[in-house]
Amino acid sequence: MEPAVSPFTSGPGAESLLERAYTDAVEQVGDADEIRVRVLDAAYEQFCRLGIQRSTMEDVARRAGLSRITVYRRFATKDTLVEQVVRREYRRYFDRFLVEIKQAGTVADRVVLGFVSSLRAIRGNPLIGGLIAAEPGLLASSMITDDGRTLATVREFVAGQLRREQHAGTVSGDLDVDVVAELMVRVSASFLAIPSHVVDLDDDAQLAELARRYLVPMLAA
Repeated sequence: MEPAVSPFTSGPGAESLLERAYTDAVEQVGDADEIRVRVLDAAYEQFCRLGIQRSTMEDVARRAGLSRITVYRRFATKDTLVEQVVRREYRRYFDRFLVEIKQAGTVADRVVLGFVSSLRAIRGNPLIGGLIAAEPGLLASSMITDDGRTLATVREFVAGQLRREQHAGTVSGDLDVDVVAELMVRVSASFLAIPSHVVDLDDDAQLAELARRYLVPMLAA
């Protein structure tokens, strides 16, 4: 059976999948290749139903209603296909977050929404959340072995949002947004990587209260 790549990292020295997805979201990169999209849709459904390790390129081709050769023309290996499926899921999260964040009325609301929605989106994703549930140590291991690139990507994203708040006058210009973003991201990442016996990660109301009580005060310069 063909091996599958980690859904959280890429090869040494390469951009992480999260970095590439973030760039896609910011630059609003689209995919005009209908066959490629069809294969990605089929692969996502296949991986969610049977798992990445147990799925083959032949399974994906059959589910897409395409020949095996056509699939291999778009994705030379199963690893490449897995990378692109996971990258698209991360991209969908960033796209959804940027839409949802506009609905929050205050900067405090936006911090709370960002914290809750990130945990919900990743844990609730049938593919990525399922992988974390099946191999809970995978995310923690990837964050340790990728020289902090994954965390740095999310920190850059959060810091960018905080700088927009500064420009809008809703956050003090004296706030060190990079440090605050780093702390917020590390809190979120720890909840994703390590199960909590104190906080119910499936309780959005509890997560929102946690964010309002402990993350929002970080915005005070």
